[in-house]
Amino acid sequence: MKIEEEIRQKPFKDVYNKAVVNLLYTHNYLVTQQSKIFKPHDLSPEQYNVLRILRGQHPEPITVSSIQDRMLNKMSNASRLVEKLKIKKMVERRECAEDRRQVDITITDKGLEILEQLEDEVKKFNKSILHLNKSEVEQLNELLDKLRG
Repeated sequence: MKIEEEIRQKPFKDVYNKAVVNLLYTHNYLVTQQSKIFKPHDLSPEQYNVLRILRGQHPEPITVSSIQDRMLNKMSNASRLVEKLKIKKMVERRECAEDRRQVDITITDKGLEILEQLEDEVKKFNKSILHLNKSEVEQLNELLDKLRG
C-alpha cells in the first residue's frame, strides 16, 4: 500500500518529503510489528538490542556508555534498559576493576537462552515483513547505507 493511502493524504508535492515521511512511517511500522515477537518474552525492541550487543561482546564485559554508543536507537536510556534486564536476570552488573566509576555489564545464560529462542522467529519475521526478494533487499541495504552518507 502506498504511503499516501496509509496515512490518508493527497499525493505529496515533494518526493524528498515523501521519502522522509515514508521512512519514518515504515520505521514505526517495523518496530510495532517486531514488538509482537518480543512481548511474550517480556522484552522491548530496545532491550533485545542491548542483549544482542552483549552477546556480541560475550564473554567480555562492556560498559553502559559503550552499549549506548552501539544502540540502534541513540535516544534510548541504556542504564534504565540494563537495570530492567538485570531485574529479569538476563544481565549482570559489576564494578569495573580498572575504573570504579564505570560498571561492567555481561549477558547471563538466561539472556543467551532468550536470544537463542528468538533467533528463528526473528529470521522468519525479517524475511516475511519486507516483501522483497534477496536482490531487492541487497539494493535496499545499499540505498539506506548511501542515504546515511
